[in-house]
Order: sequence, then structure tokens, then C-alpha cells
Amino acid sequence: MRMITLLLAGDVMTGRGIDQVMHRHCTPELHETWARDAREYVALAERANGRIPAPIAPGYIWGEALGDIDRIGADCTIINLETAITADGTPWPGKGIHYRMHPDNTACLTAAGVDVCVLANNHVLDWGARGLGDTLDALHRAGIATAGAGRNAAGAAAPAVLDLGEGSRLLVFSFATDDCGVPPSWVAAASPGVDMLAPDDGALERTIGRVLAARRKEDIVVVSIHWGENWVEEIPPSHRRIARRFIDSGAADVIHGHSSHHPLPAEVHRGKLVLYGCGDLINDYEGITTARTTRSDAVCLYAVTLETGTGRLEDLEIIPLRLRKFRLEHADDSDRRELLRMMGNNNLSSGTTVETDPHGHWHLRWNN
Repeated sequence: MRMITLLLAGDVMTGRGIDQVMHRHCTPELHETWARDAREYVALAERANGRIPAPIAPGYIWGEALGDIDRIGADCTIINLETAITADGTPWPGKGIHYRMHPDNTACLTAAGVDVCVLANNHVLDWGARGLGDTLDALHRAGIATAGAGRNAAGAAAPAVLDLGEGSRLLVFSFATDDCGVPPSWVAAASPGVDMLAPDDGALERTIGRVLAARRKEDIVVVSIHWGENWVEEIPPSHRRIARRFIDSGAADVIHGHSSHHPLPAEVHRGKLVLYGCGDLINDYEGITTARTTRSDAVCLYAVTLETGTGRLEDLEIIPLRLRKFRLEHADDSDRRELLRMMGNNNLSSGTTVETDPHGHWHLRWNN
């Protein structure tokens, strides 16, 4: 049986401060109560860790992770892009944060070989329908597939589809739940919006039926879900119920969860992988101090190897990283301890443990 490898990341936020250090950037004006100029986030990061060599090259933000990305050679790389790609649009009224990156900077995504951006999240419409339209156009021009948001309900519901060869496809569905901060008015209908996953049993079963209707026998299906509040301490029971129902029904082979801003425990259910929270990968939070004990600069990439035909998990490699000067570096011992603490102190979920390989990366071990 043939194997495929997916490279998964959680939240990638290339707007605001990060956009400001690129070759082309949006106007720095912000509409936040605590900052009015995006360059303030650059100053905070430089105060914490030193000068950022602006203007940065497209691959700069990926830093030392580029070597890992090349080594893994994934069949598909999937990220949750929490940044509108637009220089226009109108900031959504009443929102505390509006992320956007100039369309000329889309090369920062192709530099890491990103194949799919899931967009069902609480920032994709920060700059309104115009901003979402610009985002879709920019990604598609760059050859990056999208899922989870569209110009109407049909567009938002359509999965990203990649040919894996030998009659097999990868389908990527993207949903948001109502506990992650998506405004109710963002639900896709005749108007642009995101594909929402309602938590009640009837709506969940209808969504599962839609996924099952789209998949073929030889397909691999990733269900990517933006769910839950930021900085949560525990996985909500409703998330476990939703994840397991997608797997038990035969609809999903991988659950790709995100929104928590920090890594959460994983589990293997009936041979299928559930990542409840991949955490952030790239953000501009560097130098921001809070009373929170959980760090936002300790991050991970996830290399998932699956058996085609069955979708069963063969290996999960977790690559520990950290953010410095808006750039990914390999994690040091302190970062690694913090990441393990967030993911469950070597016990990511019941029946699972991690082992360390010669690269200092972790591999999931499970009983079923």
C-alpha cells in the first residue's frame, strides 16, 4: 500500500506587523483599541529580540523550518491562513483586530510550498467581501487551493481537491464553529462568507453526509476545523464528539483542528489522527507581555504520513519550533519543555505517547 505525507500547520497570520516588514505592505493604520499603527508590533518584536532585516525576502518567515519542509517533501502542505490578502476593503465594524497582507506578498506562502489554505476562520472577512474576494484571487493566481470561504455558499462549501495519482485524491474540507469568534453575519449564503459547522446533531449529520457524498473509495479526506476559544486549557467535549463522529462515519481520515493559538493534545481514534489544536505557526505577538503563562512563540509543524486506500495513520512527526524576529527557528530545550507541557507532558491523549528521533523531533506512538 502506498503512503502519502501531509504537512499541516495551524494559524498563519502574516498581516499587521509581518506585512509591514515585507517588500510591499498595506498602510500601517490599525483599528484596534490598543494599537493604531502596525509598526508598533514590529517595534515590540525588535525590542524583545533584535532588529528585523526589513524588507525581508519571501522565505524569511519560514527560517530554519525550510530545511525540514524540504526534507519531508510532503505531498500536500495545508495551513490555516488567518489573514486577508488585500490592500483594499473596509474594516469589519465592531471587530477588535483586522489582519491583512498586501497581495504582492503572496510569495511568502509559495516560498514554503503551501498547497492549500483553509479559510473558514474569524479573520478571513476582516476587510469585508472585497477583502475576501481579493484573498481568493491572490491565492488562486499563486496556484494555492482554498476551502472554507467563498463568494457564495456553494463556493465556501467546495473542498480543495488535489490529485494524488493512481486514482486517489486528497479532499480538504474547511469549517468554522460558532465558538471561535466568527460573526453570525459571516455565514456564506448568496453573499460571500465562510462554511459554518453547527454543533447540533442534525446539522452535523447533514455536513457529514455532504462530505461522504463527495469522497470516493480511494480518496483521503482532511476535515479542517477552526473551533474553540483562544488559550483554552482543556479540549471541549463537543470537539471530541464532533471529531469522533466524522471518523466513525467514514467521512474523515484526519481532523486538522486550530484556533487555540497554542498546541493541544492529539489522539488516534480508530487508526485516524485527530489534531485538536495545532496552535499558531506564524504570528506577530513577539514582545507582547500578558499575565498568561502559555507562550505564543513556541510552535509546531506536523508531518502526517497516511496509508492510501485506508487513510490510516502510519506516522506523526511533530517538529518543535520557536518564533524570533518574525522567523521560525528550531526550538531550544526551554521551548521543547513548554511545547510538551501544552501538548500533555509526553501523554498527548489517552493511549498515546511521544518518542524523540535523532533530529530532536517527536513521533506519536499509539495503541490502536
